[in-house]
Amino acid sequence: MTDTPHEDESAPATMHGCPVTDSRGQVVIHLGRDRYLEVMRVLVDEGFAMCVDLTAVDYLDYMDRSLPAGVEPERFEVVVNLLDIGQRRRIRARVQVSETDAVLPSLFDLHPGTEAMEREVFDMFGISFSDHPDPSRILMPEDWIGHPLRKDYEVGSIPVQFKGAPT
Repeated sequence: MTDTPHEDESAPATMHGCPVTDSRGQVVIHLGRDRYLEVMRVLVDEGFAMCVDLTAVDYLDYMDRSLPAGVEPERFEVVVNLLDIGQRRRIRARVQVSETDAVLPSLFDLHPGTEAMEREVFDMFGISFSDHPDPSRILMPEDWIGHPLRKDYEVGSIPVQFKGAPT
């Protein structure tokens, strides 16, 4: 599973040259943006053909979170959960994404089901996916300003009106 030899227990585990950690028994691979598409292709070739989920996290207030050595924390993180049905395995890929350059390559060619998930990540967090077939908003109106799941997004309110209730 890992590239790291078992004799040296002090060396951090790696897979395809990327740091690997464990999260409650699930393998987590920490990909650099520069190798994101390359390693995701290799994982598909290894049987991880189903993308179960693609989402993002805004770590605005948690820049000091624990990450493996060599992984620099960024404000955003894209998280991709893959499944190998034949071998009954799961893997989670985590990619740090800069606030000033919030762009990753689209996984649409590898996993066509990610089209809507990538649109949702753009809509809610403002992370774009290059070469995406339809980079339009999916949850918010096209003219909406901002990205509601960013930690610095202004909290607002929309009055709720109930049918038959006095105004």
